[in-house]
Amino acid sequence: MFGIYTSSLIIFFKNARKTLFSNLFNTIITLLIILFLSVACFNTFEWLIFKANWKVVISNLPLYAFGSFPSNEQWRPATWIISLLSLSIFTLYGPEWKWLRKHLLILWVGTIPLGLYLLYGGIGLSPIMSRQWGGLTLTILLTVCSSLLSLPIGIILALCRHSSLPIIQKLSSIFIDVMRAIPLIAVLFFGQLLIPLFLPVEIEIDRVWRAIFAFTLFVSAYIAEDIRGGLQSIPNTQIEAANSLGLNQYQIIQFILIPQALRIALPALTNQSIGLFQNTSLMAILGLVELLGIGRSILANPEFIGQYIEVYVWLACVYWIVCTIMAVLARHLEQRMTINQANF
Repeated sequence: MFGIYTSSLIIFFKNARKTLFSNLFNTIITLLIILFLSVACFNTFEWLIFKANWKVVISNLPLYAFGSFPSNEQWRPATWIISLLSLSIFTLYGPEWKWLRKHLLILWVGTIPLGLYLLYGGIGLSPIMSRQWGGLTLTILLTVCSSLLSLPIGIILALCRHSSLPIIQKLSSIFIDVMRAIPLIAVLFFGQLLIPLFLPVEIEIDRVWRAIFAFTLFVSAYIAEDIRGGLQSIPNTQIEAANSLGLNQYQIIQFILIPQALRIALPALTNQSIGLFQNTSLMAILGLVELLGIGRSILANPEFIGQYIEVYVWLACVYWIVCTIMAVLARHLEQRMTINQANF
């Protein structure tokens, strides 16, 4: 195995030398680029290690993670985040566990009621108002709830757009086209400011759920188009074969159309989930103090005024880590679905 890697590296360096140093002009350009990257990396590491003041991050780590959640109850959101991280590790490295593989979807869906129970409180836990939620906990909650709610809605919209009934097809098409034509910030303003105006005075929806509702409506339209692309790529011969075997329409959708459409659309669905996680930062404009909102509130502290670079570099690293975990999980799921289809 070591010999294979060594020969591969030798071939790579030979090809790189032929491409990058083939003549005098390419050699000069290559050396200038290497010099520029070296200087940029050196200055960056020098600033990170010697010049940056990371007190603004280290002294506010609980605030970044949990917002203004009561300090004596911060074990509750910490438990939920650790459970999500543990489930991610089990998803990646525990495929040989048959029980886990069979119940993996149920475990992921179960993280929502677990998180709501730990955050809201309930039997045995003191209640916590949603205005005290914030930071990474709120960002993950918005992402997980909106993603899991928008996926079935998007699948239903995609199927309705393929419906043979004109009224259903038109209504789903209008909804998808309207939601895709409206900026996300407008949908969020509608969810936070206008929904309470259409409700009776005695009915009040929590502002976190208003945000989840707005994100779900917006993302479901894009998911519907991704699923529709997956449905269109399935050959009609498979549907004809299913009809010849006596499968009804529901069975065709459940066993043939949806599994293949999800596998084909999985890269696009991953992009939607990552984009949703990043777009939760817009809630800082509307009063929900998520991860970016925490950074802005810390910068308003006179003790940390002017330390914008440290805060935003830290936030960029957190966003990058979470988005990378989501991408790795989606890639692993795509590989598993491909293997299962090949075995089938």
